[in-house]
Amino acid sequence: MTTRLLHQLLGIELPIIQAPMAGVSSPAMAAAVSEAGALGSIAVGATDAGGARAMIVAVRERTRRPFNVNLFCHRPAVTNGGVERAWIDRFRDLFGQYGAAPPDHLSEIYQSFVTDDAMLRMLVAERPAVVSFHFGLPPAEAIGALRDAGIVLFASATNLAEARAIAATGVDAVVAQGWEAGGHRGVFDPDAPDDRLGTAALVRQLVGAVDLPVIAAGGIMDGAGIAAALRLGAAAAQLGTAFLASDESLADAGYRAALASDAAYQTAIVRVVSGRPARILANRFAALDADIASADIPAYPIAYDLGKALNAAAKARGEYGYGAQWAGQGAPFARGMAAADLVAALAAELSVAMEQDDG
Repeated sequence: MTTRLLHQLLGIELPIIQAPMAGVSSPAMAAAVSEAGALGSIAVGATDAGGARAMIVAVRERTRRPFNVNLFCHRPAVTNGGVERAWIDRFRDLFGQYGAAPPDHLSEIYQSFVTDDAMLRMLVAERPAVVSFHFGLPPAEAIGALRDAGIVLFASATNLAEARAIAATGVDAVVAQGWEAGGHRGVFDPDAPDDRLGTAALVRQLVGAVDLPVIAAGGIMDGAGIAAALRLGAAAAQLGTAFLASDESLADAGYRAALASDAAYQTAIVRVVSGRPARILANRFAALDADIASADIPAYPIAYDLGKALNAAAKARGEYGYGAQWAGQGAPFARGMAAADLVAALAAELSVAMEQDDG
């Protein structure tokens, strides 16, 4: 599918998608991006059906244009009492340094969309223009219900096998998430070997092998990067880290300070924060990952229960280095401005880059 046809499918003017980022991409951000002619996104994987509906309503209060609602489709966590107790004990002294105690037990704090019938019913009733999936795919029945409601569907892939699985389900477009991307890797199986394909290589593989529009994601921060993705055959580019410093971002002061520091040049994929591989700024939490075996980390999102508690305890004492400060390898190029202004800047840069190609 060409870029023009994808534009028509989505009802947008620009081949730009603001990535859904749980805890960071606000309804205000999504609405501003959509109003500016791109596709805004909200991430509802960290809330329930009621919370997700409230976010959808909040976007619609600000815009009548299309936007994307993103869901987590991870394998539901399998508890392991021994691993979880050892995890709590491992961090007990660190909590103590901030005058706090770790949780007595850990919980599966996010319900996967693969088992969330209430979320499915809400989405079918609300009918957002686009719904996207991360960490895998929901059951075929859920995909069918969303399609029957007239909703355009995306799903993330980090390799060709995942993209082929997506194409077989009737999903409308595949988000090619390169190794450079910030936040959680979209791998279907976090325990399987990761091909670690960069965005450019992944886009080229998928464009040549999957009969779906490909949306490039990972390391794209400006109009020149968007143009490069389009040259490789992508129908659009998805940018997340580029919007982290925007006025509408929910990133806290510590997150923003880290993004503007040398930590932005040293992002790393870690599992220690949440239980799944994710790219993060070089902070105190990230530094712990090198000394911890994956087998010692509780399943996602159980590990995240402790991670969030540790961040809260440290923040209460003025330490922001244990936050989930997700960011991609393009982090040094993040720009602090209103989201609509950033979209305008990206569009202008893209136009210049395409004109240079034509010349």
